Amino acid sequence: QVHLVESGGGSVQAGGSLRLSCAASAYAASMKCMAWFRQTPQKEREGVADIDRDGKTRYTDIAKGRFTISKDNVKNTLYLQMDSLQPEDSGIYYCAADFDRWCPGIAQFPIWGQGTQVTVSS
Repeated sequence: QVHLVESGGGSVQAGGSLRLSCAASAYAASMKCMAWFRQTPQKEREGVADIDRDGKTRYTDIAKGRFTISKDNVKNTLYLQMDSLQPEDSGIYYCAADFDRWCPGIAQFPIWGQGTQVTVSS
């Protein structure tokens, strides 16, 4: 069973940056998809960005132009560089992974981390 552990969350002021990490216990290079999701007080869990095994990335509107997803297969680690953070970005950020499907919908990801809290103050 592969485990995911997020880190890098914290408190920043508006306009600041954070870099989230998601360490996989193994086999990140074999995962067809790894992704970041978030859950804010205002919304249900929503997608942020994903990256497939070939390195193709996708971003939702909340991330475009501000966040960058990347993966280090040697370190088995997924990253999310978040810049120009705003208070509405506050929430719990989760990473997820799937060995079998190419970036499916949120409900289909079988492997999830426990989340890391991001708080952005105005």
